[in-house]
Amino acid sequence: MIGIEGLSRVRMKLEKLIETHGYWLVAADSLLEGQLILVLAGFAAYRGYLLFFAVLGIAAVAGFLGNQFYFWLGRRHGPAVLARWSSIALQSDRVFRLIDRYPVVLIIGLRFIYGLRIAGPVVIGMSPISGSRFALLNGLGAGLWASVVTGIGWEFGHAAEFVVGKIGYLAMWLMLGLAVAGVVMWWTKRKRNMLRGRGP
Repeated sequence: MIGIEGLSRVRMKLEKLIETHGYWLVAADSLLEGQLILVLAGFAAYRGYLLFFAVLGIAAVAGFLGNQFYFWLGRRHGPAVLARWSSIALQSDRVFRLIDRYPVVLIIGLRFIYGLRIAGPVVIGMSPISGSRFALLNGLGAGLWASVVTGIGWEFGHAAEFVVGKIGYLAMWLMLGLAVAGVVMWWTKRKRNMLRGRGP
């Protein structure tokens, strides 16, 4: 059994890891398609391990840059991307339909639509939408997404504290548990897609 002293050492190590690597993890996760790390970062900000507006700003900038990359990837190599990754190709008809009907809403809300975080900007890059228009709407969407998801993490911390008081050790173990669950879910999804030959 781990005693109080042992738990305290573990807690201090976790806190140090979050303070040292938290911002980098937020940036990397926001460049890709994850959201759990950002929720956890909002939770960590509530606990005082990270700065809320730093987390929000990093997530917004990284999310913006990630979608810009995927947009230009689609603009320059769209057909090759669809041929290589069937998971993106399967979403292409859906994205083309949505971009014809609701271009503004789609671009701003891409990050909130399951399955379109990567496929969406790639396919939009193959559409007539101009690069400047996409960049403007993408910036608005990135800011909105970062604010909402970071805010969810912050409010989760507030709610947890309200329910169980000064959560102390519980907060750290809860954050660790959520992080492990997120990694397991990501890995399971990744392996399933690889077995189906669907790519990312």
